[in-house]
Amino acid sequence: MSRLMHVASGPYAPPVPARELSAASADGARLHIEVHGPEDAPAVVLAHGWTCSTAFWAAQIRDLAVDHRVIAYDQRGHGRSPAGPGCTADGLADDLEAVLKATLAPGEQAVIAGHSMGGMTVMAAATRPALREHAAAVLLCSTGASRLVAESTVVPIRPGRLRTWLTKHILGSRAPLGPVTPVARAILKYATMGPGSAPHMVEACARIVHACPRKVRYAWSQVLDLLDLDHGVRELAVPTAVVVGTADRLTPPVHARSLAAALPHCLGVTELPGLGHMTPVEAPELVTGKIRELVTTYARATTYTQVKEGA
Repeated sequence: MSRLMHVASGPYAPPVPARELSAASADGARLHIEVHGPEDAPAVVLAHGWTCSTAFWAAQIRDLAVDHRVIAYDQRGHGRSPAGPGCTADGLADDLEAVLKATLAPGEQAVIAGHSMGGMTVMAAATRPALREHAAAVLLCSTGASRLVAESTVVPIRPGRLRTWLTKHILGSRAPLGPVTPVARAILKYATMGPGSAPHMVEACARIVHACPRKVRYAWSQVLDLLDLDHGVRELAVPTAVVVGTADRLTPPVHARSLAAALPHCLGVTELPGLGHMTPVEAPELVTGKIRELVTTYARATTYTQVKEGA
């Protein structure tokens, strides 16, 4: 079957960007960036998660780009960003800094939304000058800061060493995912989405995840296994909202509650009944609404054009 990187029609088909560019990270790695919407509109930056790509945010981009400048980028090794050796938490932070510097004018602020590993990217970058300069507010979707493997409920047995060992080997498998078949869709739905997820949502996520190169998937799984960003959470001082699905097996609600307890300026946790890990796809209107709310409340009115002109 086709290894199409995303669905070609429907609400989750990626819209065509207004422009595309490439940014160099600290180690020289190239990052693919898309910009959607009016150049003089309030800015939103989207960071996707493990095994995903800019296509994951298609629903948010389509809605927000009407009156926002939406900046989405492919994490290194994902989508159209080439794989590189820097698969580390610091590498995630370096990459986000590079994107912010390449797309935002000095002093310009944006709402930054991160899903899963994208949320971890924001936490990893919490002390970075570029994030502190450019982040007006943050939305963390379906993410956690530490103990990702130990807290996962993908393996449906009680917590303990056996579950952690099994989860580590399942999520860190080197096996290819193969084509998107009915069995593959069922497995992905079980592991990453709520039981009520519509078939077109499952198909959209399966196309994206199965397109991620096997070596990239494995390399980042090893990083996530050992990840500890608890210090970054405590340093993320901007207003931050948290969203999680109650049926999330990869980053269960225990992570969202821990984030809320540690964040210096948490705006609260929104728990979505019956939804899984892929909240921007499973609840597109709600996630988009949260981003809009953060922009309205916290983003500066100063536009990109005004900042560039020194107004």
